[in-house]
Amino acid sequence: MAAISKSLGTVVTVPLAWLARIIDYPLRWWQIRTGQGGMAAVFLFPNLAIFGVFVIVPLVLNFLYSTTSGTDIFLPDRTFVGLDQYQRLLSCDDYTRRITCREDQFWTAAGNTLAFVIFQVATMVAVSLITALILNRNIAGRGFFRAVFFFPVLLSPVVVGLIWRWILQRQGLLNLIMVNLGMEPEVWLNDRAYAFTATIGVSVWAHMGFYTLILLAGLQAIPKDLYEAADMDGTPPARVFWRITLPLLGPNLAVVLVLALIKGVQIFDEVYVLTGGGPGTSTLYLTQYIYEVGFASILRNPGLAAAASILMGLVLVVLTLIQLWLSGRKEKAGKR
Repeated sequence: MAAISKSLGTVVTVPLAWLARIIDYPLRWWQIRTGQGGMAAVFLFPNLAIFGVFVIVPLVLNFLYSTTSGTDIFLPDRTFVGLDQYQRLLSCDDYTRRITCREDQFWTAAGNTLAFVIFQVATMVAVSLITALILNRNIAGRGFFRAVFFFPVLLSPVVVGLIWRWILQRQGLLNLIMVNLGMEPEVWLNDRAYAFTATIGVSVWAHMGFYTLILLAGLQAIPKDLYEAADMDGTPPARVFWRITLPLLGPNLAVVLVLALIKGVQIFDEVYVLTGGGPGTSTLYLTQYIYEVGFASILRNPGLAAAASILMGLVLVVLTLIQLWLSGRKEKAGKR
């Protein structure tokens, strides 16, 4: 048996050794002539090439599409119009009244997205903070509850949307429970207020585990000595929270806030499956507007969709820069 294992090992390792030598010769030759910087370039090049093909090139093409008009997909078949698509999106007689805008659906989607981000992010941060504070305590089954709260993050957004659609639809689980309790069923997804609230609740349920994990890591990094000193002084729990926990958790809260803002602006998958943007346009958000104008509409306009995506991308760039700035401040504070 040992002889067979040794033979199999030889069969596997000998070809690999020869392959390693073949690869080693050109790499060694390159390192001798270029040094460590040249070797770093060799290993970075594949990643940079993939990044260029799948990120930089699409960005450039997207900007080129935003300067054209027509329903044709191929760029050479489209008509160059310069910045007309941006002018069309931003053209309004009165920015406080969407109906006066040339592209009123874009402003409806932008307004819905702004309202969604405000309420969803506030709810997300509050719920994640409360959950992290509870899970940081010495409670029974703490590890189990941490896994339970993080589990929805692992689900596909489409699966999340389907699950909650089955729960909230007219013949869904929630109405079944209400009927059994002697209550009247509600049309949760066909009422504008209910549908908008449902998109916020579903989004919070699906993503709060990730933000809870960030805040929980921040809570565990706070020195226990501070709490012991506060306990010896008889400091009330509320004062401990406001004077110790919250200030020291500030960098983590800032990161959570910015990440939640970025995610909120990009909301699409679960909402599209859950409500489809309805009823009416009450849950039509920017990403869905871009998708429908560029691909789903009969009178599709890829140039207008590209221009809208560029404008949304600029907002995301600003939020990303804020996140990087906050992360840099946190790193500098940690080194002091």
